[in-house]
Amino acid sequence: MTSSKIFKTTRSYTIIVFGLLLYALSWTAFLIPHKITGGGVSGIGALIYYATGFPMGYTYFLVNIGLIFIAIKMLGANFGVKTVFGVIVGSVLLSVLQATIKQPVVDDKFMSTIIGGAIAGVGLGIVFTQGGSTGGTDIIAMIINKYRNISPGRVILMCDVFIIGSSFLVLLDLDPAKRIETIVYGYVAMAITAYSLDAVLSGSKQSVQVFVFSKQYQVIADRITAELNRGVTVIDGQGWFTKENQKVLITLVRKHEANDVYRVIKEVDPEAFISVASVMGVYGRGFERIRH
Repeated sequence: MTSSKIFKTTRSYTIIVFGLLLYALSWTAFLIPHKITGGGVSGIGALIYYATGFPMGYTYFLVNIGLIFIAIKMLGANFGVKTVFGVIVGSVLLSVLQATIKQPVVDDKFMSTIIGGAIAGVGLGIVFTQGGSTGGTDIIAMIINKYRNISPGRVILMCDVFIIGSSFLVLLDLDPAKRIETIVYGYVAMAITAYSLDAVLSGSKQSVQVFVFSKQYQVIADRITAELNRGVTVIDGQGWFTKENQKVLITLVRKHEANDVYRVIKEVDPEAFISVASVMGVYGRGFERIRH
C-alpha cells in the first residue's frame, strides 16, 4: 500500500471509532440509565441487561457474530472487515462505558431521550459514511440501501418497532403505566435516531439545479466546467416579454458548491438571472449511482 492509501485507511477507521464512541455514549450515558430501549442489536442487549444484568456489550458482540457473515457475502469483504472492526470496537466501548457511567448525565428522562437519540443517529451516520456498520439492523439497512433507494434510517425505523415494543414484557419492575411511558420514550429516541442518521448521510449529497440566463453564457459555462469540474448544458430559449432569443445554462452541483457557482456568475455577469431549485436525486457521473 502507498502512503496515501495508508493515510486514507487510517483516517477512515479513526472516523469509524469516533462514530462508535458517540453511539456507545448515547446508550450508556443517556438511554440505559433511564431504562429506555432503542432498536437494533443494541436494543436487544439493553433488554437482556434490564432482565438479567448481563452486560450489554457482551450480548452486542455475540448476536452480531452471525450477521457478519451476511455482510461479507452481500456487501463484500471490505465491508465485512469494517463490520468486524465496528462490532469489536463497539462491544468494547459499550462494555467500558457501561462499567464507568453509573448515573445518567441528564436527570430528565425526556431530555435524555432527545439527546441520546440524536447522538446515536449522528454516530451511526458517521460510521455509515465510511462504509462501516455497528452490526444488527444496520447491516440489513446497508444491504437494502445498496440495491434500493430506501434511506437506511427508514429501514432501521421499521425493523426496530418490535424490539422496543417488547420492552413491555421485560421491564416488570415498573408498573404498566410506566412501562408504556418508557416504550413511548423508546419510540421517540428511535425516530430521532433515524432522522439524525438521514441528516448526516444526505447532508453531503444534497444537490441543486441551477438555471442561468445571461448574455455571457459562454464565459460562465467555460468557468463552471474548468473551475468547478461540473457539466453545463446550453439550451435555446426565448423571452416571451422581449421576444428575444436567449441561451439558457443548466448545471447540477452539490449544495455546498452552489456558492462557487454564484461567485463565478457574479464575477462574469452581475446582472444575470438565476433560478435555483433543490432536486430529490441526481444520478450519473459525478453524483449518485443508480441502484438496481
